Amino acid sequence: MTFKNQLDKLLERILISLMCILVLDVLWQVLSRYILASPSSFTDELAGFLLIWVGLLGAAYVAGQKQHLAIDLLLQKSSAKNKKHLLRFINICIGLFALSVMVIGGSWLAITRFQFNVNSAALEIPLGYIYLVLPLSGLITLYYSILFIIDPSEELN
Repeated sequence: MTFKNQLDKLLERILISLMCILVLDVLWQVLSRYILASPSSFTDELAGFLLIWVGLLGAAYVAGQKQHLAIDLLLQKSSAKNKKHLLRFINICIGLFALSVMVIGGSWLAITRFQFNVNSAALEIPLGYIYLVLPLSGLITLYYSILFIIDPSEELN
């Protein structure tokens, strides 16, 4: 089993677990608000944080599965040789974005939240933990884009 396959399986498990927690959290939020008439104070904030993690890790996962949102009109009209060059260029752009915005920018955001001791309102956890998903998902996306730059035929399969 390759490292990519292991990473894919790990991300699948993490995403499934986070989605299960998110569903239970929202279910408890609805039950406590409408049936028990005593809304839970932390469920709304937890749902928002879980959505951030599911969204960003999910985006990294689908990038590795070649299922990300794309307008591929130019790819469809290209020859096989041009397709490989175009895919390399696209993955270089994706890698640069993941590195500059997600890894570098996300790391700065998470580190500064830790430095300034910024905590969430209801859960009172450091927001740096929430924002750590930015550099993490950026590194994963960067790994996938480098993999597809090295072997663009991998992406064509």
